[in-house]
Amino acid sequence: MITDKRIGVLAGGTSAEREVSLKSGNAIYKALLNLGYDAVFIDVSDNICEDLKRENIEIAFLALHGGHGENGAIQGLLEVMGIPYTGSGVLSSALAMDKEASKKIFLYHDIPVSPFVVVNREQLGERINPQLITAVVDFPLPWVVKPVAEGSSIGVNIVKGEEDIDDAVQSAFSYGRKIIIEKYISGKEIQIGVLGQTVLGGVEVRPSKEFYSYEAKYTPGLTQYILPPEIDDYAYETLKDVALKAHNALDCKGATRVDFILDESNEPYILEVNTIPGMTETSLLPKIAKLTGLEFPDLIEEILKQTLLDKD
Repeated sequence: MITDKRIGVLAGGTSAEREVSLKSGNAIYKALLNLGYDAVFIDVSDNICEDLKRENIEIAFLALHGGHGENGAIQGLLEVMGIPYTGSGVLSSALAMDKEASKKIFLYHDIPVSPFVVVNREQLGERINPQLITAVVDFPLPWVVKPVAEGSSIGVNIVKGEEDIDDAVQSAFSYGRKIIIEKYISGKEIQIGVLGQTVLGGVEVRPSKEFYSYEAKYTPGLTQYILPPEIDDYAYETLKDVALKAHNALDCKGATRVDFILDESNEPYILEVNTIPGMTETSLLPKIAKLTGLEFPDLIEEILKQTLLDKD
C-alpha cells in the first residue's frame, strides 16, 4: 500500500527556479497530508542524503524545477540509494533539460522544431560580437535566444534587431556556457499535459507580456488561460499526438507538460518537454488535468501511483 510508505516531497534546491519549486512542493505536501499519506517536506540541500536517511524516506515525490532537480542528478542519487521517485529517469531527465540534445532527438523522430543554432561561449572569444553571432545563424531575425539548460523561460529573450543581440546573448550566457538561438515562430502558445500514456488535454496561454516569460508564468493576472485551446479540432488532435510522441521519444515517465507554438498555418513546433511540471496556483498541468475531472489532489495521487507502475 502506498499509504503505508513514507513520502518525501523534495523541493527548493539551488536552481534559479528555487522559489517556484518551494511553492510546488508545499502544494503537493499539503495535498498528500489531506489525502492521508505519511509525507514530509524536504528543502533539498547538500545534506540531502542524510535528510533522506534520517526521515526514512521510502518514495521521493520530486517538485524540484531546473538545475540538479530536473537534469537527472537527483534522479541518479535516488537510484543509488534505492529510493523510488516520481517522474522520469536519469537519462530522460537529462535529455529533456538539455534543449540541444532534445531537439536532435525530436528531429530524429520527425517531430517539428524551429530552425536553431547552438553557440558555445568559447566560439566568441573574450568579447561578444553581434556580427560574429549573425554570421553563424543561417536564418533571419527575429530570434529567440535562451540558455541550453534552464526552464521557466529564465534567460529567454526575443531579438528583433541587431541592437538587441548583445543584451540577449549576455543574459543567456549568464546561465551557462552554451546557448541556443531559434528562429522566432509567430503563433499560439499551447501546452499539452501527459500522464503515463494518457494525454490529458491542453491549454492555450495568452500572456500580456511579449511572450510567456518567467514573470508572466508566475504572476497571477498577467496571463489568460484558454481551456481547451481555441484552435480547430484537427490541430488540437495533432498537438496531442505529437506531445505523446515527444514524451515517448525521450522515454519520459509520469507527468510531463509538452510546450508548443502553433503557427498561423496550424503547423506545430515543439519547444520543450517539462519532466517536472509546476504545481503552483498558476501552473498549467493542474489546470489541464482539471479538464478531465482530475482535481489537484487526484492528480497528485495519480502521479504517485505512476511511480510504482513505472519503476516495476
